Amino acid sequence: MSPVFIEVRANEYTGREANPNVPWSIDELIADAVACAEAGASVYHFHGRDAATGAPVWDADTLGSVIAGVRDACDLILMPTLGASTVPDPHARLAPVLDLAADPVIRPELAPIDLGSFNIDPYDPATGAFGNPDIVYVTPLRALREMVADVAEAGMKPMGALWTVGSARLLSAFLDTGDMAAPAYGEVTLSDSWLSGHPATVDGLDAMTRFLPDDGRVVWGCLAYGADLRPLAAEVIGRGGHLIAGLGDYPYLELGTPSNADIVAALAGCITDAGAELATVTQTRAMLGLEPAS
Repeated sequence: MSPVFIEVRANEYTGREANPNVPWSIDELIADAVACAEAGASVYHFHGRDAATGAPVWDADTLGSVIAGVRDACDLILMPTLGASTVPDPHARLAPVLDLAADPVIRPELAPIDLGSFNIDPYDPATGAFGNPDIVYVTPLRALREMVADVAEAGMKPMGALWTVGSARLLSAFLDTGDMAAPAYGEVTLSDSWLSGHPATVDGLDAMTRFLPDDGRVVWGCLAYGADLRPLAAEVIGRGGHLIAGLGDYPYLELGTPSNADIVAALAGCITDAGAELATVTQTRAMLGLEPAS
């Protein structure tokens, strides 16, 4: 069994109502990332947030300050957010990350690209309420191809976020056409709250992974938005996947009021329990086809 790496989804657009440990400020994100690295994480994905209100920010200065601070302390693989559904124009979403890439000191290794267009439709079955009835995350195919090319030309690896079977099939198509180079990194997104994707169950995982290439061209991990990933961890590992979790996706109150580093430690235990080895950052870089840290 190959080593299994852990990616942290540090904060997303998540508030602090459920867990006050969601990092918002630049200093909080730097400290959080370093603690996650010490706990065994290899990849750190983060959103810029206003330090006082938690409102999303995605300017290059904020993102670059986090990257510089983390790199001064450890060798984590870093992946800042795009503007995602908060920025309608696909190229405007990508612009701050391309600005970062122009400076080798703060160039991220990975840039996320959501492969498709989706409703952002969290649903609460207890109340029958929909969270975002008017939001559609739209990215045309032409823009996706251009974004993938821009990321690669800027010296980063595109991460394909896979929301649906269609996303997984598009990742395969991009490998076939040469739009993306192997090994591609794909993130299987499961969710118990978003109806536009597959649930965080074995059936949901099976529906997604059966459409991924099985020829070694894709390195994939799994996240569970709005759900505890740990019950699925052994299944993910057994299928050759990696673990992706953090306070951005779920408060993990089953662990008390944990930090992201606490969640990493719990996932590391899942890896050990599955009879696998926790991957180092160096091993993760090799799996993803990234250059060694300078």
